[in-house]
Amino acid sequence: MSMSDPTEPAALKKRTKTLESQVQEAQRAIDELKVRDALKTQFLSNISHDLRTPLAAIITHAEILRDGMLGELNPKQRDSVVGIVSGGQQLLDMIDEILTYVRSASDQVNLVRTEFNITEVVDQVRMLNQALAAKKHLTIERLNGDDLPLLYADRDKIKHIFGNLIGNAIKFTPDGGRIWIGFSRRGKEGDELVIEVGDTGRGIARDHHELVFREFAQVDASPSRPHHGTGLGLAIARKLVELHSGRIWVESELGKGSRFFFTLPLNPSRD
Repeated sequence: MSMSDPTEPAALKKRTKTLESQVQEAQRAIDELKVRDALKTQFLSNISHDLRTPLAAIITHAEILRDGMLGELNPKQRDSVVGIVSGGQQLLDMIDEILTYVRSASDQVNLVRTEFNITEVVDQVRMLNQALAAKKHLTIERLNGDDLPLLYADRDKIKHIFGNLIGNAIKFTPDGGRIWIGFSRRGKEGDELVIEVGDTGRGIARDHHELVFREFAQVDASPSRPHHGTGLGLAIARKLVELHSGRIWVESELGKGSRFFFTLPLNPSRD
């Protein structure tokens, strides 16, 4: 008959108390992080709204000057005003991107689903980006998709996804490059749509494939980097894809371009 060690219950009780204390400490840390994250999101929302209103007014007044509504400008004056409008619009787009992120991060984004032709959305985004692509002599082509069924999704959100992915491709593809959009179907009944947005850009190192989808992430974060932005475009694209019960990922290597893929269900629940 073995005798139990009288110190065992005391030691077990001490370990249990230590674990409980660690759990409570971890929970306090989690709660504090949640509060800080909520404060950060609220701050971004407030500052973005406060910046957007005066900036929109500056752009409007600059457009009035540019269009000669207050008198004709000489060529140098007009070029200067055009620069103000262009720079202001770029900054406004960045602020709008932050506001979109804030809404998605705080679960304020609701899907308004309708049936629509996804290739029409792609062609619309291509046209909207044509002037920007032309400055770098880039081609943007849609490879296929004319035979796809109508998609039941939020048209504006899908347009936003394509806008962010194509805009990202334009930014990181050198002069004379190529950007393409392609479609394929998979699943037992072909009920999953796979969309590809590819480019002949500089590519992304394998260990950065997940980083590019993180909020405010910049693969090149140096002040001298050639491309600037909020670092939210791909994070927002992922959030909007996931809201549609899809997935998004990238296949890329340095020097070999990038291929971004995302999936959308062709027959989602209509409840």
